[in-house]
Amino acid sequence: MSKSKNLVSADWLLKHRADDDVKIIDGSWYLPQQNRDAAAEYAAGHIPGAVFFDLDANSDQTSELPHMMPDADFFAKAVASLGISNSDTVVIYDGAGLMSAARIWWMFRAFGHSDVFVLDGGLPAWKAAGGSLQTGIVETPKAYYRATLNDGMIADWREVLRVAEQQDRQLLDARSAGRFNGIAPEPRAGIKSGHMPGAKNLPFQQLLTEEGEFKTGSQLKQAFEDAGIDLTQPVITTCGSGVTAAILSLGLSELGHSDNKLYDGSWAEWGWRPETAGKIVR
Repeated sequence: MSKSKNLVSADWLLKHRADDDVKIIDGSWYLPQQNRDAAAEYAAGHIPGAVFFDLDANSDQTSELPHMMPDADFFAKAVASLGISNSDTVVIYDGAGLMSAARIWWMFRAFGHSDVFVLDGGLPAWKAAGGSLQTGIVETPKAYYRATLNDGMIADWREVLRVAEQQDRQLLDARSAGRFNGIAPEPRAGIKSGHMPGAKNLPFQQLLTEEGEFKTGSQLKQAFEDAGIDLTQPVITTCGSGVTAAILSLGLSELGHSDNKLYDGSWAEWGWRPETAGKIVR
């Protein structure tokens, strides 16, 4: 596979990196306990021509929660400042292989940009394919960008609470089994452990091959079915803070599943809000 509806291979990017309408984003982001500085790693070596998208800085700055979606004007200004226009083909990667890139892919999709892709296998795949690296920070002329938010792609806590009570949609959690079952502690202070009533668990790593690339076809479908998901029915994806849930959303899109939403607040909100305190399963 060189290109699907959501993914491009390193070989494809090697051939098309210099195309005028191809814009590359380094969307690396890491949890604090990983002790990795995404911006510093970008400056030390990135795919030539790639600009850096700071997930924390380009999320809602007024929210107490991490990585909440900004409004359309904020997102449009952020993207325009990176020299990206609505007509560009956007390719997003991260240094982990596949973690935060899917979240930024989902953000672009939610704001109406359809020609956006994730680099399958991320920076490790690029290096393995013989791709070179560029150091420093890429400066680009500001572009014009217009964004319109599709609210239908986002679930809030009130909708998820209703689903947890009525069980009329499937909830799918991308966190590890330990966190999902309340055995492993949450990485954020003050957050209760466990999962939402009725939720299924599909740790996002189970959508990846041993080489760190996305599973395809029957293998990808089987991963969802093994988690107890009926792919003919609606799904809400969730995780710790709305980042790796987007990997599940990407997988659903690869399978042609369109009736799905992402719970933006995810467990960082559910495990903290008093309104949901009584709706935690361990």
